[in-house]
Amino acid sequence: MTTRLVSHLRYAALAVPNFEEERDFFVRYWGLTEVHSGADISYLAAEGSTEPFILRLRQDDKRIDLIGFAVADRRDVQALADKLRAEGVQFVHELQDLEGFGGGYGFRVFDGDGRVLEFATGYTTREARKIREREPIPVKLSHVVFNSADLNQTAQWYIDHLDFAISDSLVRPDGADMMHFMRCNANHHSVAIAMGPHHSLHHLSFEMRGIEEWMRGAGKILRSGARMIWGPGRHNAGDNTFAYFLSPAGNTIEYTTELSVLDEETWSPHKLNIKEVSNQDQWGTAQEMSELIARESFNDIDKGLFVAPPV
Repeated sequence: MTTRLVSHLRYAALAVPNFEEERDFFVRYWGLTEVHSGADISYLAAEGSTEPFILRLRQDDKRIDLIGFAVADRRDVQALADKLRAEGVQFVHELQDLEGFGGGYGFRVFDGDGRVLEFATGYTTREARKIREREPIPVKLSHVVFNSADLNQTAQWYIDHLDFAISDSLVRPDGADMMHFMRCNANHHSVAIAMGPHHSLHHLSFEMRGIEEWMRGAGKILRSGARMIWGPGRHNAGDNTFAYFLSPAGNTIEYTTELSVLDEETWSPHKLNIKEVSNQDQWGTAQEMSELIARESFNDIDKGLFVAPPV
């Protein structure tokens, strides 16, 4: 039986220069709920999730502030901290009571590329509600995808230090790796790493209740004036639906649903050729992936590498 110290993805925290515009978009159109705010910072929850928040926005130069993961209990978070320290991982701060919204007990480290990761337990949860039929709002944060200038080195860091596993990979016709989908539980992926020209955010993905809610959500965002850059379609890796948009800050964000849940004891990773159209979109409804589409998600170079956010 597969056991890991990291239990699941909790939240993403981003800094954006157009804070008010970005917050307004995510609340008014994307369907998140502001549950706490302060000077130039906002914590946004998903109605279907018990996480205190799934997205944090902060006013600053554009960057990934941090990505938050959950750990089951204090024993496991201590074990994870001890493991990472012994392996020479660089800490942002040691185990402590967390002062941010939701609290908890945990620590932060830099990953191999300099992104900040937080691991926490014992934080305050909120009461989730059942998303209604045809209600076009997210249930939870599904996954986060990074661009990396050294795809395999980045992925290996998550394997070596956090016991993530590769579920599937996209490859070029010559066999060179282009993207790894990585899991920390039975969900097909919570993190994915894409080959890019630099380290940056590729996209954030938000899970919808089902196909009907996903389609209605995509239509709602189109009517908001946001640009759909790819979709609607259904991926092969993960078998999930996709509709990608650009937020006002120029970050790629996705509505998805029906991500595969794997039997980890029997699952074998696949290498999927990106030139086979059905590997990108099983339905054939989305425009064929091209260099122009791919560039949309290269994003700006992350200005936060090996620089801890102020909160």
